[in-house]
Amino acid sequence: MSIARILVVEDEEPLTELLRYNLESEGYSVESVGRGDEAELRLKEAPPDLVVLDWMLPGLSGIELCRRLRAQRDTQTLPVIMLTARGEEAERIRGLATGADDYIVKPFSVPEFLARVRALLRRSHPTRLATVLSFGDIELDRERKRVLRSGLELHLGPTEFRLLEFLMQNPGRVYSREQLLDSVWGRETYIDERTVDVHIGRLRRELNRSYKSDPIRTVRGSGYSFDERFGKDG
Repeated sequence: MSIARILVVEDEEPLTELLRYNLESEGYSVESVGRGDEAELRLKEAPPDLVVLDWMLPGLSGIELCRRLRAQRDTQTLPVIMLTARGEEAERIRGLATGADDYIVKPFSVPEFLARVRALLRRSHPTRLATVLSFGDIELDRERKRVLRSGLELHLGPTEFRLLEFLMQNPGRVYSREQLLDSVWGRETYIDERTVDVHIGRLRRELNRSYKSDPIRTVRGSGYSFDERFGKDG
């Protein structure tokens, strides 16, 4: 299962960071730009799976960018969530009429925002929100909180489960200890980065019990990743 890619187009840096953190915590791959004209260039290079688009932007307004996206074949059906401080009914209608799929007025609830992202992705890319992550002979069931390897259940602690889930969401991507602490433990947790090594060690011991191949890759000086080649040899 590939990971849903989201482009955040927002010129308020604190809001951009808030959205990035919460979206990445949900397992999405996130890019961000702060200008409408830059976003237009990025979208031509590689359209994401969903765009979070601010109404008021330097360079090119969000409403104009949305209009242009709907006029081009490659982005006609690209899901767009419009963010704006404009709450009047006429403005909401204008935003939706321009082609936005959803409309959220600032300030907004982050849980509600994430729910709307999930709902829109579920309609447009149903496979991106699968409840089971599979790679090689490893299967992770998000709903049942179970991990199987070659059909046999592994007994992981809650932290090891979250670590494996996070790493499996982006095979091949290397995460530093700091990134793993932020994403798995949370930014408000103040613990030593070496704690990550301890839990990676526990995860490896359970994953690799009676198995030769290790899906967790250590990148010296950088961090850890789920090996994207795992299960592809032989």
